[in-house]
Amino acid sequence: MLYLRQVSSRRQGWGSVLLDRFNRPAQVVVTGFGTVILIGTALLTLPVASASGESAGVVAALFTSTSAVCVTGLLVVDTATHWSVFGELVIAGLIQVGGLGIMTLATLFTVLVVGRVGLRARMALQTETKSLTVPDVRRVVRNVVLFSLACEAVIAVFLTARFVIGYGEPFGRALYLGGFHAVSSFNNAGFALWPDNLMRFVDDAWICLPVALGVIVGGLGFPVVFELARSWRHPRRWSVLTRVTVGASVVLISLATLIFLMTEWRNPRTMGRLDDSGKLLASFFAAVMPRSGGFNTVDIGEMNPSSWLVTEILMFIGGGSASTAGGIKVTTFGLLAFIVWAELRGETKVNVGHRRLAEATQRQAVTLTLMAVALVALGTYLLMVLTPYPLDRVLFEVISAFSTNGLSTGITVDVATPGHVLLVLLMFVGRIGPLTLGSALALKERTRRYELPEERVIIG
Repeated sequence: MLYLRQVSSRRQGWGSVLLDRFNRPAQVVVTGFGTVILIGTALLTLPVASASGESAGVVAALFTSTSAVCVTGLLVVDTATHWSVFGELVIAGLIQVGGLGIMTLATLFTVLVVGRVGLRARMALQTETKSLTVPDVRRVVRNVVLFSLACEAVIAVFLTARFVIGYGEPFGRALYLGGFHAVSSFNNAGFALWPDNLMRFVDDAWICLPVALGVIVGGLGFPVVFELARSWRHPRRWSVLTRVTVGASVVLISLATLIFLMTEWRNPRTMGRLDDSGKLLASFFAAVMPRSGGFNTVDIGEMNPSSWLVTEILMFIGGGSASTAGGIKVTTFGLLAFIVWAELRGETKVNVGHRRLAEATQRQAVTLTLMAVALVALGTYLLMVLTPYPLDRVLFEVISAFSTNGLSTGITVDVATPGHVLLVLLMFVGRIGPLTLGSALALKERTRRYELPEERVIIG
């Protein structure tokens, strides 16, 4: 009995320490990601990490390390030719650590937020969604890791088989290529081991579809994927998070596919040279990648400006909450759509499915979005001051960095050191910002003991 009490006390102590740490999400995220980035930078500056045997330099190493840990994919040196096998393995390791860290921290913050709501609301929420609770922390981490590794293994098998059968690669090389791109796709990183990214596979469905599906699954988020696994046959039982994430993702990918088909159909520099099935595959791939995937099978710099605009919107929105994707999150975008719809109909409450959206959640969605807009605007201004490029290309680059996407019109290499430092900061803030801000807002609710007189202000 004494031993059991000691074990219980010890577990309670660990739990209190964990809760105390996660009550300060900014410290946890910034310290953790910053440390990994610095370790990655140190490893990539080693001569053995470079294919030439010479040090890559601090700026290139820092940029690549940040891009890998923040699962972005923007590059200042070509991954396929600049880095050695050791350097490529370091990059893959940084991607894996960054992706698992993002999913784990985001899911644990979700658990903690659920634990902060009222008892009655929490019981209703857990009954409906079978949500995790604070005591399940160890199971959360284990399931996130196992789920991630399993998905990457499945993608790697398909890609390895295709490289062996379709391209005659030796099995060892095919396994290396399949494993690297499986890690990169599931974690929405966008790193590829060819100078043209995946453009040489533009009409190869056996390469494009596994990569695209890896980006989609990795971008849904751990809570959504596991809820779908439990109750995919019963959509009426889905939580608001799952309904909004799945619904908005399907709508955005479908619309974007149709738009890219129309705008790039006759463009000889992108999809014009492909047959009909190739155009459909390339359009679908181009619609999926702005979720935060970062791969490309057509030259982004040769796309029509209208396609750039659509891509920028999709990158800014990003993928699902508690996922490896970036952006403001498709969940935030979906909730904003419901808020606008309720306001247009003159309703005082916002309802999603069979649940009413909390006013605190509405404020958090608006706050996060407006702060993201402000950051993108500031970053665009600064990069335009630092570089000679026009607004359309600079805006694309800034949104790509902030949303940790990795797509580029081709100016990343040429923006010089000050521009590279700015992009590093945008990637870092864009990666930790939404996660930290969203968790901090949810955990920092205060109840006023008094109410001020209400006053109506003219809007518009």
